[in-house]
Amino acid sequence: MKLRSPIARLLLLALPAGFVALWQLQLRIDARRAELHQDRDELALSSGKLLKAMSLEYAPLMADVYWTRAVQYYGDKRAHEDPNFDLLWPLLDITTTLDPQLLVAYRFGSTFLSEPPARGAGRPDLGVRLVERGIQANPEYWRLYEDLGFIYYFDAKDYGKASEAFLEGSKKPHALVWMKVLAAKVAEQGESRETSVFLWNELYNSATDPQIKKNALMHLQLLRAQTDCEHLDAIADEYEKRMRRRARNVRELIGEGLLPGAPVDPLGHVYVFGADGKAQLNPASPLYKEKSIYAKPL
Repeated sequence: MKLRSPIARLLLLALPAGFVALWQLQLRIDARRAELHQDRDELALSSGKLLKAMSLEYAPLMADVYWTRAVQYYGDKRAHEDPNFDLLWPLLDITTTLDPQLLVAYRFGSTFLSEPPARGAGRPDLGVRLVERGIQANPEYWRLYEDLGFIYYFDAKDYGKASEAFLEGSKKPHALVWMKVLAAKVAEQGESRETSVFLWNELYNSATDPQIKKNALMHLQLLRAQTDCEHLDAIADEYEKRMRRRARNVRELIGEGLLPGAPVDPLGHVYVFGADGKAQLNPASPLYKEKSIYAKPL
């Protein structure tokens, strides 16, 4: 079909040029991708604002690219048990600058940043910064207030701000009623195991994302293991009074009639006693690698 207007001819020329520019931008980014896996993590990242200006209407697509790379970077660090997450914030910064409405980047990215090593970067301050940026761009999305409360409660140990975040989130459209209940509970009790169990249980029951449900379940399992270990320690104390020595394993407690059977963690692994005589998770249990989430050895 013959093009009849100068505008049509201009579009015919401009569109290929736009695709070429995007392709060249991608090539420059790919040329640096391999550096994500170098020991020194030397990656020259452009600013998010500059990339957004260069990407034009393709900025959301570029945000998806950077979000994918952030996830790959985080997964690679976890897989190699590398505690250096220095590039995580720059990747997330660029991702959310390119697309301020990419909610998944705020929700999971703040978790990657906030959780303690080796599960995360151990930077709750950056986690808070990322979520607050998300709230500014998406003020009516109540789940971001939930995430902010989680970081303040579990990672920053600031129970006043955690309560404020839950309360503010409870005022947003479609927020679940337990947000207001949790705000009051945290304000009254600060950190307690009862509050933590309540928080993770409500998140597990209300979440629709399978990864969020999986994470909540793992925390609930660790909290149960923490309680189990404290009960075992109390029984071991009684054994020590009788035998004048610490139990070496749960079989000795069973043999003395203090336990009806071998106690197991939520994944079915028998608890063991460490060199200090305290009950802990079995190193064979998948939960053992996650025990650093809570201060008390499990």
